[in-house]
Amino acid sequence: MPILKVVVLAIVQGLAELLPVSSSAHVVVAEKLMGLDPSSPQMTLLLVMLHTGTMFAVIAYFWSQWKKTYFASADAFKRFLIRVIWATVLTGIIGVVVKTAIEKTMFHGAPKAEIEELFGRLDLIAPALLAAGIVILIAGLRERKGAPLEQVYGNSVTMRQAGWMGAVQGLCLPFRGFSRSGATISTGMLTGASKERSERFSFALAVVLTPPVVLREALRLVKASKEAAANGAPIDLHGSVVASLLGMVLAFLAGLVALRWLSSWLEEGRWYLFGIYCIVASGVVFYLHSIGY
Repeated sequence: MPILKVVVLAIVQGLAELLPVSSSAHVVVAEKLMGLDPSSPQMTLLLVMLHTGTMFAVIAYFWSQWKKTYFASADAFKRFLIRVIWATVLTGIIGVVVKTAIEKTMFHGAPKAEIEELFGRLDLIAPALLAAGIVILIAGLRERKGAPLEQVYGNSVTMRQAGWMGAVQGLCLPFRGFSRSGATISTGMLTGASKERSERFSFALAVVLTPPVVLREALRLVKASKEAAANGAPIDLHGSVVASLLGMVLAFLAGLVALRWLSSWLEEGRWYLFGIYCIVASGVVFYLHSIGY
């Protein structure tokens, strides 16, 4: 893959991943415009490696906050760990159920069908962007009206809030365009958590979720490489890995910039504007689909 295209995708991913506007949707559209196949194993591995870069950006940016809240004491860490496990278990259950249901309905009778084959379909990304935009807009407008916050002990979200955030994260996994950060932070806000707590916990969940996703896509690429070699059309595995690692580093740098912007907008009560952006973006994606992308 040309280095310039990797650079473009890394910048798009890094800037969009940590903003609640669905980095996946932006990367897929960029790939389409550059003539790449978003559903190929090389592209899905690149995407998750870009996610890995932004995961490290999250750790670097939030580490001081996490130390003061989640790691302040053994009791604080225990409460945080229980909530992360609870949310992640719900994410896994719901994500697998939804993924399996989609593969069995949309690929009925097709051998070796994988949900990744749908990742490049703009007609599916557009409504997902619209749904995410509506959720973000509702949460943002509710916040501006001064919705009451749930009183909790400590600096973490409640078990109920963590459960809802984990469940919604599970719904986001199979759909490109349904912003994970936007949906989970908005869910936390709608269930009575402050936006700051929702933001911290949402990105902590992202750190937990990223490694298994990276492993899954790496194994998928290795499998596809073996199948392609057997069919006489080998995949450049080494080149794909090098490109993915380069993209990861660039996404890390762009992610740090995006995080500073996100936090400032959260503090200034502009969350609803991200919802408006997603709704407008869904219209743009629908248009691109209508003209053949």
